[in-house]
Amino acid sequence: MRRLLARPGAVFSIVILSVIALAALAAPLIADAFGYDVTETDLLARYEPPSLAHWLGTDEVGRDVLLRMLYGARVSIAVGLVAALLAAIIGTAIGLLAGWFGGRIDVLLMRFTDGVIALPLLPLLIVLAAVDLRKIGLPQWIVNGEQISLYRIIVITALVGWTTVARLVRGQTLALRARDFVRSAIAMGAGPLRIMIVHILPNAISPIVVATTLAVGNIILFESVLSFLGLGIQPPLPSWGNMLSNAQETIWQSPLLAVYPGMLILITVACCNLLGDALQAAYDPRRRLRTA
Repeated sequence: MRRLLARPGAVFSIVILSVIALAALAAPLIADAFGYDVTETDLLARYEPPSLAHWLGTDEVGRDVLLRMLYGARVSIAVGLVAALLAAIIGTAIGLLAGWFGGRIDVLLMRFTDGVIALPLLPLLIVLAAVDLRKIGLPQWIVNGEQISLYRIIVITALVGWTTVARLVRGQTLALRARDFVRSAIAMGAGPLRIMIVHILPNAISPIVVATTLAVGNIILFESVLSFLGLGIQPPLPSWGNMLSNAQETIWQSPLLAVYPGMLILITVACCNLLGDALQAAYDPRRRLRTA
């Protein structure tokens, strides 16, 4: 933590991300304070400029832009965090199994990983997001649920975003399984599952944390792209991506409707990348020895 906080970029990223997260969590309180609803429309107040009543103005149907930005932050950040964590869990499990057992299991899992990496990511996400869920046997009440687009984006991004973590964890496992403390655990009769969870995983946590932090920004970006294309989060649920999609039709009447969500996406993704780079430097053992 001391090495992390010694980097100005890390401190800046933590502060900015904390402010965005706290504002998103406080969105219902802000809505109550202003007396507006995020889905409330007022056709007589379309394209209003920023004012005391509407700090960021209103959109094409008179909705408060600030509230939609905050509720959109809740959705976009939730997608990034949950999908990154799911991808980290999948990648960690595959990496541990491949690195510990080796042999044919390692070859099979790593060739599968290479196959997923070789796929063009954005076109694959577009195809998966466009799949009609009714044709794959899901119940009607799930398909018609208001949150189904949110869950689908989380699942498909997690299913294709685990490869980096898997390769990193495999490399760490291969290095750690030859260490003396692992050999001692084997000699004392510890089973493979206990060794992987108790002895190897805690010592391989640093690349997992770094990769997961970097993945949050990438997933937010992918969600924004898919929502912009109309294949991600669906209205009335707001997200930064579908706010951009709506703004492209009104760019000449009110260009700020595109600037606000675009700037938040840019700032959030950049801060996640800065924080990931800072974590990587803080966990670097060579840097640790130099600063000890």
